Amino acid sequence: MNSTFNKSEIIFKEEQRFRQLWLWVFIILASIIPWLGLIIQVILGQKLGNNPAPDWIIILMWLVFGIGLPLFFYSIKLITEVRKDGIHLRFFPFHRKFKSYYYSDIESYEARKYKPIREYGGWGIRLVIGGIAFNVYGNKGLQLVLKNKKKILVGTQKPEEFYQAIKKAVSHNAF
Repeated sequence: MNSTFNKSEIIFKEEQRFRQLWLWVFIILASIIPWLGLIIQVILGQKLGNNPAPDWIIILMWLVFGIGLPLFFYSIKLITEVRKDGIHLRFFPFHRKFKSYYYSDIESYEARKYKPIREYGGWGIRLVIGGIAFNVYGNKGLQLVLKNKKKILVGTQKPEEFYQAIKKAVSHNAF
């Protein structure tokens, strides 16, 4: 075994964010309304509607939906790391620490195409009967089958590199 190959060494790393155009169009459109409210009512002083909300409500809505919502979605990212001891995932900001799948618990793995909406109901952290998916974009992933028969799908834009990194790491492990 190579002595320079340590347990925490990252063999493969990928960071992915939501890139679907339709999602960003929706987020931008949803954030425009509070911006308009802020500009029209708070800055220009023209009250909105027959029973306008107080300025502090308009400012709060602007902060939450005009700034907070786009920043929140921009901050979401799936971080995938292949290390000597296993596959480590962090879906920021939902996971404070990496979720680890150790090679000793993995029965099989394969790179594959999948149908995000049909198989998992979309993107994100998706719980389905018998497994879970972690994905943010696209239709390519690495399917893990654990020894307990639970299936884990990890979305990736680099399926071949991901697969080869696992193969390299597994070949350096002695179980």
